[in-house]
Amino acid sequence: MISLRYHVISIAAVFLALALGVVLGSTTLSNTLLSGLSNQKDDLSARLSDEQAQNNVLRAKLDRADKFAAGVGPTAVKGVLDRRTVAIVSTPDASQRAKDAIGGLVKNAGGSVTAQLQLTKDFSDPSKSDQLRDLVTRVIPSGAQLPTASDPGTLSGGLLGSLLLLGKNNQPQANPQETSAAISALSDGGFVRASGDVKPAQLAIVLTGGAEKGDAAGDQASTVARFAAQLDKSGAGAVLGGGDGSAQGNGAVGVARADSAINSQLSTVDDTDLAQGQIATIFALAEQLNGQSGQYGTAGNAKAPLPGNAQG
Repeated sequence: MISLRYHVISIAAVFLALALGVVLGSTTLSNTLLSGLSNQKDDLSARLSDEQAQNNVLRAKLDRADKFAAGVGPTAVKGVLDRRTVAIVSTPDASQRAKDAIGGLVKNAGGSVTAQLQLTKDFSDPSKSDQLRDLVTRVIPSGAQLPTASDPGTLSGGLLGSLLLLGKNNQPQANPQETSAAISALSDGGFVRASGDVKPAQLAIVLTGGAEKGDAAGDQASTVARFAAQLDKSGAGAVLGGGDGSAQGNGAVGVARADSAINSQLSTVDDTDLAQGQIATIFALAEQLNGQSGQYGTAGNAKAPLPGNAQG
């Protein structure tokens, strides 16, 4: 007679066998799956290694080309800005190396840097725009006229254009006392930092870094682009230069290039972190003197690597 105990033991044996089958089956499946994943990992590692090797070769070529350009730059630009004066304005993320190199090339080209000004982070901060607008309207020199646009980039470009640049008649647009007072006010307000004496120049270079970051990136890039555009209108010409990423939609160069009202007059260079871009900036300034503009660099929205006057 089959007892209840026999049934319990039989059912337990069935479940034990089932459990062992599941374990053994999953172990076999896991081993197969892990083997496949391991093969894929080895394949991806090999491909990544090849890509890194190719990248190292390209980087080495770029470094050699950049060193060559840096070596010939002083000779290439010789006389291009003969007896011309230049004001250099930079944003906080602009490369110091690029600023120094471009300042040196201005001198190699026969020109001189008469003013250097650094904009602060507050300058392009949307939360500070009302404060900047109010300050600009209060320190404008007598006889100078601000543009009708109300955005902070254009308004501050109108003010600083009258301080940093000579007018169309090649004469200062503000006296030294007015210039000193206005820049001191902007400095006290936390919007600019001046380096040494400020003497008005014929041309201007605005140097920035790469793409802006954060929720307000578009507004920040727009402020710098419009500021540079207004400087261009205030003197004999201006060039907006930026490093890697500056030609993107959230970079100042990219904003300028996307606006036909700006790019028809303002020249831009998107690779000022490279010697080629630094040379292009000098030739773009010279091109501005002839009433021409262009978009130069290595980004997809650039028209050419260098201005035509640098290639012929």
